[in-house]
Amino acid sequence: MASRLVDSFMTWAGKSQLIIVQRLIVQIFIVQFLIALLLAGAAAAAGRPLLLSTFAGPPLSTGRGDGFYDLVLKEAFRRAGRAIEIIPLPAERSLKNVNLGITDGDFVRIAGLDALYPEILMVPEKIDDFEFVGFSRDSSIPTADWQSLIPYDVAIVRGWKILENNIVGYRSLVRLKNQRLLFTLLGKDRADIAVYSRFEGCAMLNQLGIKGVHALDPPLAVREMYLYLNRRHHALLPLLAGHLREMKDDGTFAALKEESLGPFLQGKACVEAGN
Repeated sequence: MASRLVDSFMTWAGKSQLIIVQRLIVQIFIVQFLIALLLAGAAAAAGRPLLLSTFAGPPLSTGRGDGFYDLVLKEAFRRAGRAIEIIPLPAERSLKNVNLGITDGDFVRIAGLDALYPEILMVPEKIDDFEFVGFSRDSSIPTADWQSLIPYDVAIVRGWKILENNIVGYRSLVRLKNQRLLFTLLGKDRADIAVYSRFEGCAMLNQLGIKGVHALDPPLAVREMYLYLNRRHHALLPLLAGHLREMKDDGTFAALKEESLGPFLQGKACVEAGN
């Protein structure tokens, strides 16, 4: 009797050990499979173009990818060994998408937004300086600073943080989805002043065929503008910053600026819009 019990116990123990071993083998296989899957995904991600979004329009960013900022960033990423794809998005959505990791980067933005959006990091070299100017049919309006706008009906594009934070105390403020709606509103005399970037504003006035609107001087503000990346691309930050500085030093930046912004740099585009 005792002998049978011992044999039964040994048989049970052997089967239990076999089951444990089999489970361990299955678990090891699953872990190896998941590691291989992650490595394959990382390799595929490393080879795909990074997706950048922007609210900027012509002549700074175009659907053809030949805007000034398009060309600058394509070259900077090329030097860093990566390709990029650029898509247009409304200003607010563009920023939220990169923070959520839906897109890889967003441009062009003022410094400090990484304090508001925890999943983005700023490339620590400016792309360019932005002139924020008022556009109006009344060319005599003084625009020395943000307070100059207080007596007027003002229109801006929703999601431009620098405008939303600095334009206060106005008579009225309308926030539009994009620059086309902004300048259409101004062209219909439903606002006194539309605030936007100088080059893009001039281009949009020409595109819409709006006459009699002027870019007001001096600018309301001039700010350094940056590229932000989702923090998963933190390793690219010093590389891109270095390449942007390098492009400014070796003449590439100036050549691309002249190539894409020639008429705007000479002031001709806004003169035509104001006629």
